[in-house]
Amino acid sequence: MARKVQKLFKTPAELMAGYFPEPTKEEKERLKNRPKEPIKLRVKILSNSLSLYLDLYKDGKRQYEFLKLYLNEETDLSVKEQNRQTLEVAYTILHEKIAELNKRGAGFISPKGKVNLIAYILYQADEALKRSGNKHGYYYTLQALAKHISLYSGDDTQLKQVDKDYIKGFISYLKTAKNFNYQRTGTDRDKEITLSLNTQHNLFMKFKYVLRKAVKADIITINPIDKLDNDDKPKDEEGTREFLTVDEIKKLIVTSCKNDILRRAFLFCCLVGLRYSDVSSITWGELAKDNDGSVLLRFKMKKVKRGENAYISDEALKWLPERGNASDENTIFSLPKNDSANKQLARWVKSAGINKHITFHCSRHTAATLNLSLGTPIETVSKMMGHTKIATTQIYAKIIDKKQKEAVNRQNGIFD
Repeated sequence: MARKVQKLFKTPAELMAGYFPEPTKEEKERLKNRPKEPIKLRVKILSNSLSLYLDLYKDGKRQYEFLKLYLNEETDLSVKEQNRQTLEVAYTILHEKIAELNKRGAGFISPKGKVNLIAYILYQADEALKRSGNKHGYYYTLQALAKHISLYSGDDTQLKQVDKDYIKGFISYLKTAKNFNYQRTGTDRDKEITLSLNTQHNLFMKFKYVLRKAVKADIITINPIDKLDNDDKPKDEEGTREFLTVDEIKKLIVTSCKNDILRRAFLFCCLVGLRYSDVSSITWGELAKDNDGSVLLRFKMKKVKRGENAYISDEALKWLPERGNASDENTIFSLPKNDSANKQLARWVKSAGINKHITFHCSRHTAATLNLSLGTPIETVSKMMGHTKIATTQIYAKIIDKKQKEAVNRQNGIFD
């Protein structure tokens, strides 16, 4: 792996000599005795940077896979740090490719576990971004996880060093960790905000996801989180999903929104419960009618990669845009990227006088709580939402119970 250096490399030649120096005679002798690896990280010198790519043999033919990763001329220490992280990501990809070949029985030696933990987390964040095309919750939470890992154990932790004790220590760290995504204003500007129970749970679950990916890639043999007792794991707060009431939805309906397609998509999802990744990709051709004339949506859920049939109510159909001359292959809702949609949505919600932190995903929470409030059986709502476990749907039932309890408690003392 590249050597750690403090000097700034200000030209491509200096970058090459600094990060990929010619091996010494002793190193060349050692390399002779090492088994050859089927994939190597190579460098192409460009006018003001180095391009990283993989050199591999596939089906007896030599191939090149350009990673779209670059080492840039180092004008300051921030660029050097960026180059360091880029190299870590490149080596992570290399190690995963070799591990994948090992898994297939190719017989090559994999540097198991010798992968930087933070680089691997960021790699998984980038992979999530590639799959969805949007900087959704997985991407942002994995980015935050990498920052918290850095604060907890530094930047040099390898995957092989992550054991049960490391995980337990990280859980303890989360209990007092600062939420660096939260910004105070006014008199509370300097007050530190700790992570909510939900955020701790979410970070823990994404860490579990990353380690599961590492096991699958044969980088580590077991997921150390599986060794934890349930009592040691961070718990999600029950009944804390943000959603809109019927009255709040009515407020949105009568409030103008600069992006009418976004407005229609959000109100549609408040009734149907589609994820943003799904509603932004459904096409006119996926709308159909069954034998009695009921309209349904036949589509494939992107998150679970499973085909679903979702019946659409007349109320929900009202929010579909005019089809015009659109073909079956055209998407129904032409939406911006998720983060941009959430910013526009926040402005619309605020102008409607609703004092809640509402993201597009809250439309899904709204659909679940709305249907349960209307008396729809929980099993039916679970199927409507595409939940794989009914326990997920039960979270929304508990939310409704909590709201009902709060309503009843408001009666206390009214006749005193």
